[in-house]
Amino acid sequence: MRDRLALHAARPPTESPPDIIDRPLPPTVMAAPAHSLDASDLIDGDLVPAAVLVPIVLGPAPCVLLTKRNERLKAHAGQVSFPGGRIDPGDASPEAAALREASEEIALECREVELAGRLPDYVTGTGYRITPVLGLIPPGLPLRPSPQEVEAVLELPLSVLLDPDAPQRKRAMFRGRLREFWVWPHPDHYIWGATAAILVHLARILRPSG
Repeated sequence: MRDRLALHAARPPTESPPDIIDRPLPPTVMAAPAHSLDASDLIDGDLVPAAVLVPIVLGPAPCVLLTKRNERLKAHAGQVSFPGGRIDPGDASPEAAALREASEEIALECREVELAGRLPDYVTGTGYRITPVLGLIPPGLPLRPSPQEVEAVLELPLSVLLDPDAPQRKRAMFRGRLREFWVWPHPDHYIWGATAAILVHLARILRPSG
């Protein structure tokens, strides 16, 4: 897996026409790579720097850790996301911010995380520029969600992540034009927005080429 993270190349998901959603969707659904044309008119105004930790659990049943945010939060309530948040002035780097937030949200200790690089930044429809930081962690850690922020810690099996047919492309109107976004399957939750887009990029790195 460490080799795959270094390669940054793999076959994309199977391309099929995206489903069109004809109802208004919240801005949390939309995300685009920061340097793409889709990001250029996603929001008006300045972007808020943020970082997330993308924790990959190694071991016999590898998976990606996700969190379900508390339903009572003012922003992104109930969403499935990675541990993370705004980059504070005291954070030395996006890595420092991501590790701090993971410690606060799910009691993931920094010493347990082997940093493995970054994915490209993403811009969200809610005005954030997110830096995804990859981290490898051992299985069986005693994670404790902070009840003020996190309702539950979830796992997305690597077998699902590596399935090129798992993510679904959708399309919806946002800020005057049709835009595409991704949705990942989960038995209990809806995974979309920046989290889904980052998972698609990670899958392209880890999936065998050819």
